[in-house]
Amino acid sequence: MALLHDTTLGIDFGTSNSAMAVREGDAPARLLALEGAATALPTALFFNTEEQRTHFGRDAVAQYLAGTEGRLMRSLKSLLGSALLQDKTVVQNTAVSYQDIIAIFLRMLAEQARRTLGGMPGRVLLGRPVHFVDGNPERDRQAQEALRAAARDAGLGAVEFQFEPIAAALDYEQRIARETLVLVVDIGGGTSDFTVVRLGPQRRARADRSGDVLATTGVHIGGTDFDHKLSLARVMPLLGLGHTGPQGREVPSWVFHDLSTWHLIQWLYAPRMLRDAQALRGDYSDTALHARLMAVLQQRLGHRVADAVERGKIAVSQQGADTTLALDWVERGLGALLTPAHLAQHLDALLGKVVECAGACLQLAGLAPQRIDAIYLTGGSSALQPLRQALGRAFPDTPQVEGDLFGGVASGLACAHRTH
Repeated sequence: MALLHDTTLGIDFGTSNSAMAVREGDAPARLLALEGAATALPTALFFNTEEQRTHFGRDAVAQYLAGTEGRLMRSLKSLLGSALLQDKTVVQNTAVSYQDIIAIFLRMLAEQARRTLGGMPGRVLLGRPVHFVDGNPERDRQAQEALRAAARDAGLGAVEFQFEPIAAALDYEQRIARETLVLVVDIGGGTSDFTVVRLGPQRRARADRSGDVLATTGVHIGGTDFDHKLSLARVMPLLGLGHTGPQGREVPSWVFHDLSTWHLIQWLYAPRMLRDAQALRGDYSDTALHARLMAVLQQRLGHRVADAVERGKIAVSQQGADTTLALDWVERGLGALLTPAHLAQHLDALLGKVVECAGACLQLAGLAPQRIDAIYLTGGSSALQPLRQALGRAFPDTPQVEGDLFGGVASGLACAHRTH
C-alpha cells in the first residue's frame, strides 16, 4: 500500500480506551471509526480458544461476558515499565510476551488505519503519559522504548511520542478564539497527567511550541486505581477480605488485591495460584465466603467482577444516586451497594494525590491558581464527579471546560507540528 506522506496519524493507546485521528495536510484532524461508528475502543483483547480467533474492544468484552472459552486481557498499558512485560504467557497454544500482546493490539489499529485511508500515514505520533513509572527515570525510558518496539513490530514504523496532556491542549486550541492560559487535566485509566500551556489562534502555526508549555506533571493514578479501591471496599469483603479466621487472624489479603487489579486477574487462574487460594480455606471461620472466592476463581469470573465495579462507579457518578452491583452470577441474590457517599469516602485519598499533582504543575510553572483561565478536562476518568468536585474546591475561581474525553488526545496528536 502507498505511504501517505502528507498525512499524520495520532494514536492514543490508553489503559482503558484507545482512539486514532488523522490529519491530511492542513485540514482539521478527524477521528477514525474503530468499531462500527464508535471512535473510542476499549483497550481489550479476547483470545477465543474455541475458534482460535482474536477479538478486540467491545467485541472482546462481550465474548468474555458471554462465557466463550478463552482469555480476556485489559489494562496492558499498565505493564509498561514493569518486570512483567517480558514474561510469557500461552495464548492459542503459543507462548507470547505481554509486549507482544501490546503489539497485536497496535497491529489491529495499524491495519484499521490502512484500510480506512488507503495507505499508511507518513508520520505516526503515539501519546504517552508524563510518567509511565513514578520516580524512576530509567524504568520510564524503558517503558517508552518497549512501546516503541511494540509499535515497530505492529508495522507502524518510526513513531514519534508526545505527552498526552500536551496533545489534549493542542486539540483544545483548535476551538478557542483568544489567547488562553490553560491547566490541562488528563485523567485516564492508568495515569493522571497535567500541563500548564499557553494556547491561542496566533500560536497554532508555530513549529516550535516548547516555549508555550510552562510545566508538565503526572502521577500513576487513574480510573483503574479508583476501581481497585472501590472493589476492595465494597466487593472483596463478600469474598472474605477483612474476615477473621478461627485463629483470630484476618484472611491473607493478597488474593483480593490481585483480583481487584485488571492486569493481574488472569494470573490468579494459573493452577499454582488456584491451589494457594484453595489453601486459604483454613483461614476462614465462615467457609461460605471462601466458597464464593473459589467460585470466582475457578469459573474465571474475575474480569466480570471488575467490569461490574467499573460500571457501578460510572452509574453512581453520572446519576448521583445509589446503585447495587448485581453479583447474582456468583451466588443467587448476591449484590454490593455503592453510593455517592462511598465514592467520596473511598476515593478521597487518591483524589487528594491527583489534585496535589495538579497544584504542583502550577507551582512548577510559577503561577498562582487565579492566573489560569480554564481547567481543560480530558480522559474518560475526568468525568468522575468526586474528581471534579475536588478540583472545584482546590481551584474555586477557575472554570472547568470538558473536552472530548475519549478522542481529544488522538486529535491533538494528529495536529502536532514536527519538533525537528
